Amino acid sequence: MKVVHFHKNNWAKDHPSGSISFQHLLKGEPDSPDNFMYVLAKQDGEWSMPRHRHNFDQIRLPLVGANTTYGRGVVLEEGQVGYFPEGLSYGPQESPLGDMASGEPLQLTLQFGGSSGYGFMSIEQRRQAGNELMAAGGNFEGPYYRGPDGKRQWGLTTIWEHVFGEPLKYPRPRYNQVVVADPKRFNWLPVDGTDGVEHKYLGAFSERGVWLEMTKLRPGATWLSVDQRARRLLVVLSGEGDCGCESISYLTAMQSDAGETLGLSAPSSSSLELFLIGLPPVVLPETERSL
Repeated sequence: MKVVHFHKNNWAKDHPSGSISFQHLLKGEPDSPDNFMYVLAKQDGEWSMPRHRHNFDQIRLPLVGANTTYGRGVVLEEGQVGYFPEGLSYGPQESPLGDMASGEPLQLTLQFGGSSGYGFMSIEQRRQAGNELMAAGGNFEGPYYRGPDGKRQWGLTTIWEHVFGEPLKYPRPRYNQVVVADPKRFNWLPVDGTDGVEHKYLGAFSERGVWLEMTKLRPGATWLSVDQRARRLLVVLSGEGDCGCESISYLTAMQSDAGETLGLSAPSSSSLELFLIGLPPVVLPETERSL
């Protein structure tokens, strides 16, 4: 079990636009197909990105603000959850601040290796490769990298090839568009075998079965649960409570690995609401299909 608390000053500029700061919450194991990076993103200024795609999956939840468009009419409203499948092109992204102040818009973003098994490059690998590429005489121009020979390429592609020493491959997207769920339209249903614990099951994706749900502990409720197969990532959206012997509150992130018992409790005075992502292991077929 891992518990990571939100710190208002613990931000890093890791986005090519230069207008987004990240607080790194949880991460997986580098070079594993199950690797992941869970961040809280804070928008410091207006930014945009051209249409692009990744060879990993993404889940996004705008907590404050809903100004980003993802192309083809896709907009995530505040509180909605978006699933961005690996290999799917999206954008152009446009994200004005509108009436919001710098640093006010907040979004949870999980990036993780998808069912293709291509994995996910860690932030440490990404930073080191970027520094080595610049030391070799190249430079980054927004999302692009221009090498010493003047050749211009998508920056993340260059970094991937530098880290792994092979061309970046994209799987054919399993879905034709970004999937958006609006939790407000889902019903709270009781969690089996519990008293005072409810959830909104938002759906599961790909043959891996990655699932999303909102979970709520009513005042005074306790929840002891275990999943023998899947890792679970949780973030507190409202309220406060306890995780084992540790106090948790708004934006506390927790990681419960397969087989670990998750123990949560809410105080008698208020409820505790969380966003939960389940990550079963990546399983590859015996005979690889053409991606």
